[in-house]
Amino acid sequence: MALFHAELNRKAPGLLFRDILRGEGDARLAAQRIASSKADVVVLLGFDYDYHLVALQAFSDLIAEAGGWRYPDLFTLRPNTGLPTYLDMDGDGKTGKAGDAQGYGRFSGEEGMAILSRYPIDREAVQDFSDRLWASFEWADLPEVNGQLFPSGAAYEVQRLSTTAHWVVPVILPNGQTLSVGAYHATPPVFDGPEDRNGLRNADETRFWGKYLDQNPKVPLVIAGDANLDPLRGNGRREAIRELLDHELVNDPFPADTVTVDWSDIDLGHMRVDYILPTNHWTVLDTGTVLPSTANRDESRHALIWVDLAIKTTDSAPVLETSAPSQ
Repeated sequence: MALFHAELNRKAPGLLFRDILRGEGDARLAAQRIASSKADVVVLLGFDYDYHLVALQAFSDLIAEAGGWRYPDLFTLRPNTGLPTYLDMDGDGKTGKAGDAQGYGRFSGEEGMAILSRYPIDREAVQDFSDRLWASFEWADLPEVNGQLFPSGAAYEVQRLSTTAHWVVPVILPNGQTLSVGAYHATPPVFDGPEDRNGLRNADETRFWGKYLDQNPKVPLVIAGDANLDPLRGNGRREAIRELLDHELVNDPFPADTVTVDWSDIDLGHMRVDYILPTNHWTVLDTGTVLPSTANRDESRHALIWVDLAIKTTDSAPVLETSAPSQ
């Protein structure tokens, strides 16, 4: 399976579909990278949502035209990005701006997520935690200023934990086993003030998965997402990603100094923020990264990362449990 933050967001709804049909450079290059991976399951980030999936289907066709697989099962749900709250969520005294949405976005669905799969997705068993309130989790670390919630108590009566989404999506493999994909895309831990609202939320978005595993230890899960957090470098509460990497059920198949993004254009340099983390139900056969070309500015700055997996054989099949982290 593969993870790719394609950076295919646009300034308004419908524009991405238009540009894919036109064969715009960034869409074509992103499709070529996915095609080259030959991944059976792809978690796609940074892709604008549309209800009828016309842009996603057109992009899937573009992958096939580039020599990749034709993915018969496409999955997405409306993300929290751009979803209005009608409150001041970032403390600037204004409402209705991109920073006042459930997740930063200029329109509902900007920079959504999707899964492209060669194998059937069990939609009836999908778990979508994206509407869970941040404050409802007993382990939530909420921002405060002078002992008061920032920007207001009212904000945390509606504020969801997920900037984009948290999904557990079961894929039925040809051998009848289930691959449960834990997909997410966390907020950058910057663009805030001393209250560290984005830093705290970013950490809790990753912390969610450790709590999920604690309550669902038998699920053959593969966590795939952009944590926007490097365990060694950059801003953010790095302990959150280190805790997940060190979780007793998690197998980190990549070296700690792996580079998954080149942010030299914003003076952050090379970092590791994209992760595929299988639980120990899986045997890792191989891994790899497909880096962007430094010569083409149309390409996503993120690497496509992939992992070749085989489920471990046991006397009895793993039990698929569906508990959410404690609230």
